[in-house]
Amino acid sequence: MFLPIVTIIGRPNVGKSSLLNCLAKKRISIVDPTSGVTRDRVSIEIEHEDALFELIDTGGIGITDIEDIAHEVDVQIEIAIQKASLILFVVDVRDGITPLDVKVAERLRKIKTPLLLIVNKCDAEKFDFQTSEFFKLGLGEPIPISALQRYGRTDLLDKIVSMFPEVDTKPVKSDSLMKIAIVGKRNAGKSTLINTLAQEERVIVSEIPGTTRDSVDVKFTIEGKEFIAIDTAGVRKKKHIQDSIEFYGMTRVERSIRRADVVILLIDAPRDISQVDKKISDYIKTQYKPCLLVISKWDIAEEDAEIEEFIKYVHARLPGMGFAPLSFISSFSGENIIETIELAQEMFQQANTRVTTSELNTVLEKAFTQHRPTKRKTKVSKVYYATQVSVCPPTFVLFVNDKRLFNSDYERYLSNQLRHSLPFSEIPLKFYFRPKSKFNTETEDTRYFSNNKRQSYR
Repeated sequence: MFLPIVTIIGRPNVGKSSLLNCLAKKRISIVDPTSGVTRDRVSIEIEHEDALFELIDTGGIGITDIEDIAHEVDVQIEIAIQKASLILFVVDVRDGITPLDVKVAERLRKIKTPLLLIVNKCDAEKFDFQTSEFFKLGLGEPIPISALQRYGRTDLLDKIVSMFPEVDTKPVKSDSLMKIAIVGKRNAGKSTLINTLAQEERVIVSEIPGTTRDSVDVKFTIEGKEFIAIDTAGVRKKKHIQDSIEFYGMTRVERSIRRADVVILLIDAPRDISQVDKKISDYIKTQYKPCLLVISKWDIAEEDAEIEEFIKYVHARLPGMGFAPLSFISSFSGENIIETIELAQEMFQQANTRVTTSELNTVLEKAFTQHRPTKRKTKVSKVYYATQVSVCPPTFVLFVNDKRLFNSDYERYLSNQLRHSLPFSEIPLKFYFRPKSKFNTETEDTRYFSNNKRQSYR
């Protein structure tokens, strides 16, 4: 089903990113007084009055970028304009009509795409009168709005959806699609991988570190199945962070990890695994996210590099990630890309798996028999029964005599046992240890106890 695309354009610092955040009612794009913060196409699906559309934020037209990527930004803007069903041309009421506004207006009058002229920063009544000046641009009636204060938000959304053709069925929202966050340090090859998956220049690729700043959602299709890849800003050591833009980039990496169903931690083969890689992997572990360790640029690694030795090196540098599978790829040639996404899909399925209480208790009884937790003084550990309470991540509650007897080392032992015996071989597992109580006794399922007498794992 066709999904209308609404593209926001304008010169730098007129409030395009603020407008996207306003219409989405959440902070998606980075908002900062620095010109050129937004570079890639940042998108989000908006639902209003039973209508669904994709809203795209773009970089500033006419940006002067000290990092010399203005051309790449303009290419992304042009692609967004070409794909648009509706264009929102944003101007700043406080600046009035600028020469660059005039230049952009001339460009827009030559295309046939429907357009709305948005006059932003109208956060006082006096500015409503000043909007009439923008009739001179010849782009129709100016629409006053204050993105920061959300003044005029509902009226603008009503206007936007009224310009879409009527359809019998509503497009399917992307919420149902599997989301893969691609994270890693700077210049690990994240944007190149995204473009390979999307089969287009969806995000800017540059040798300049820190080119990607926002988190960018990109739809792609592998063998007829749709996914969403989340491109993220590259992370570097905290002491090297130069400004608030980089800080926001880091917080968005963490948010992208939380949003993801599966995380790809991209490791640059020619470079050593750093503290940044370890920091990212540690955060992934705290969120219990399935993680695929993807080794990029393997085709340009040292000729004598051995895969088995490199695997040992990765696991030594990233402790606690031994369960995470490794995949070696080349984004430029496309080698092993499809297989990597298929593996990510398998891990997603593992994370959504629920086992029966009978299966779970059988495995745990065997594990407990083979190895029991260390005694606490004279107290001996007991496990009465266990149950799976949720998925994503698979979460288990074990009812025990004293939860203090079950430390993190024993939890890791149980995780390994469950991964070996149950369909959770490549994903993190979560455990809760709960003391047995009268309430537990009265409410627990007695199917797994003979003659209604409780069996403990001894």
